[in-house]
Amino acid sequence: MKELFSIGELARYQNISKQTLIYYDKIGLFCPDYVNPDTGYRFYSARQLDLLDTIRIMKGLGFSLDEIRLHMEDYNLENSCRLLEGQLPVIEAQLRELSQIRQRILHKCTVLRQALDVGQDDRPVTETAKIQYIFCKNVKYPWTLTETSIATKECFTEAFEKKLPIFFQSGVIVPLERIQSGRYTEASVAFLSMEEGEGDPGIRCLPPGLCVSVHHRGDYRSVGHSYEKLLTYCREQGLTIISDAYEFCLNDYITSKDEGEYITKILFYVEETRCNKRGNPL
Repeated sequence: MKELFSIGELARYQNISKQTLIYYDKIGLFCPDYVNPDTGYRFYSARQLDLLDTIRIMKGLGFSLDEIRLHMEDYNLENSCRLLEGQLPVIEAQLRELSQIRQRILHKCTVLRQALDVGQDDRPVTETAKIQYIFCKNVKYPWTLTETSIATKECFTEAFEKKLPIFFQSGVIVPLERIQSGRYTEASVAFLSMEEGEGDPGIRCLPPGLCVSVHHRGDYRSVGHSYEKLLTYCREQGLTIISDAYEFCLNDYITSKDEGEYITKILFYVEETRCNKRGNPL
């Protein structure tokens, strides 16, 4: 059997790059048995083949190179068993994270399909909203689009730090009194849609109930036109608005660079207007 292998031969046999082997040598993880003092060429012995296999297997099991290096300084049956058992909680955490990422992607695909189905339809409609959860951050005075954007970024940052099950769908809450006075873009709260959650003060539950909604397409600064349609619709349908406005971004900067494709769903909770015997609102 051949006793020494050049770095090129070892790289071919193990299907690994020479650059990786050089790096392993540099960090002291897998060093050649012999280095030619005249040429600097690296040579590896036959007995090192199993060692490289072990490194690659451990790397495939999710261990870092530092963990592998420390373990291989002195390893035996007992501490190998402890190491592998200790990796199981790490894998479980990764599985939970991957499951959450999968849910985020599925939700985003659903939202984007909804945006595609909306097309150019911007007519207000009445619907029954399902229960949903949002993670919120207050927008600071003077409630401009800049403050709203900052609050949204803070939502993402805090949600990631807390590992909350958020979706990649942002939105805002605009107080009804601001809308009625024409201040359509002065949001008081920025939020992220999320799976069911509790235990954090930033999480709110939006209840099921009767709602009216409209889809606003295009530049957000022109959202007032869509609000006027919604307010007119409520008056015509005899509906009383009983909540602030909730805006859900169906398509935004995350999935399109063309503002003309942006779609925002605007939603109010409503109730049927109570009338007296003459048909006049009470």
